[in-house]
Amino acid sequence: MSKINIREWKHFINGEWLDSKEGKTISNLSQTTSEEISTIARGDEEDVRIAVDSAEKGFNKWSKLDPHIRGQKLIQYANLLRERKEIIAELETFDTGKPLKSSLRTVETAARYFEYYAGYADKILGEVIPTSGNKHAYTLREPYGIIANIMPWNSPITGVGKGVGAALAAGNSVVVKCSEFASLSTLYLAELAFESGLPAGVFNVITGFGNEAGISLTQNTKINKITFTGSVATGTNVMIEAAKRITPVTLELGGKSPNIVFEDADLNMAAKGSVKAFVSNTGQICSAGTRLLVHKSVKKEFEELLVNEIKEITVDKGEYNPDIGPIVSKPQLDKVLSYIEIGKQEGAKLLYGGDKINKTNLKNGYFVEPTIFTDVYNYMRIAQDEIFGPILSVITFDTEEEALEIANDTQYGLAAGIWTKNIDRVMRLVPKISAGNIYINEYQGTNVEVPFGGYKNSGIGRDRGIESVLNHTQLKSVITSYREF
Repeated sequence: MSKINIREWKHFINGEWLDSKEGKTISNLSQTTSEEISTIARGDEEDVRIAVDSAEKGFNKWSKLDPHIRGQKLIQYANLLRERKEIIAELETFDTGKPLKSSLRTVETAARYFEYYAGYADKILGEVIPTSGNKHAYTLREPYGIIANIMPWNSPITGVGKGVGAALAAGNSVVVKCSEFASLSTLYLAELAFESGLPAGVFNVITGFGNEAGISLTQNTKINKITFTGSVATGTNVMIEAAKRITPVTLELGGKSPNIVFEDADLNMAAKGSVKAFVSNTGQICSAGTRLLVHKSVKKEFEELLVNEIKEITVDKGEYNPDIGPIVSKPQLDKVLSYIEIGKQEGAKLLYGGDKINKTNLKNGYFVEPTIFTDVYNYMRIAQDEIFGPILSVITFDTEEEALEIANDTQYGLAAGIWTKNIDRVMRLVPKISAGNIYINEYQGTNVEVPFGGYKNSGIGRDRGIESVLNHTQLKSVITSYREF
């Protein structure tokens, strides 16, 4: 960490570090000690204007490069990410509290995103369309221009890879607005992009609060598209602002994903996968499998397996490489603890956990025990609300039809899991489950090549894969009349 200044962070705009125009800053608190570890710039409308103007100049340079040159530069960037992986990972762990081994994996994932999208930069193809009469018709895919990318706090490095990577491969420039709870790794990644050879202004980052910098970005008239990852409530507000200017949006929003365990499943494998599904990243994943639907005939046996698995989960400071680290912020910790109380009040039975961790070395941090509630009914708030913490609701079912009804009885539709040895059952259920991502006999096994997104209130559009690149282009049709010989 000695190679960079971790105490004071500014916006990264046009290849430079810039203070907020008003000179304001935000304290960045440690998840493990609650003490200030750094400050970030507190951006507002004027800072956004400067960043967007920079992105406009960056787009004019970047979009004029031959597509294969853009691809080569993105490959160079991916290589630099790997060269600096230790620094990037340490920053992510320092800023978010997540285990260092997890942060290192996300750096590799981000590099893979940039490699994958780089290979597609010169393969964004149109089509020749057969028409009647003496006409030749074809389509072109062109970049939007300036993309506003509003990112969440749960996995900044991955967010840069999947969002910024696709936008740049398609020829756009970006202005990223970080969460005030997790900005450091994204700021450093922007600096590395400039260092790797991307033109100034192509990748800009502003920091600040959503109701100041965030809303100013959505209201800027030069923004050509908005991508947002976060809560349904904030995503709705983003969409309202975008609608005022008919600005297209891609939204990856919340989830309350069902993870269904049938009586014929490999219960040991399902228990391991089900624990991973709700504790990974301390439960701070939008696609987490937090509603565990278990067939009544195996409920008791499966709960014993769950408890045995969860007892093996280690919770500690990120630098010690536990299985999971702290919650990202004090407000989020308070939310998680409040839902544990709600679960008790609703009549659910606490099977495991349920408390803030108060061991001597962790008592000042935002650590909470992985928590399992059983005897949960799907109408309860702990089964319907996205909590974004390591809380699991166990719900039982009798029949396949009942499992399907419970699985779809939510405003969300991001992911689902099915554990069974019956392929006929899988083929029946997959078309009927309202979710954009379905995992069979595993959970959260998505790769960079596979599109990711949701149904219903879980969002609009897709991240990852070729679909993400196409989502960052707009389609133009060209029709030419010609004379016959």
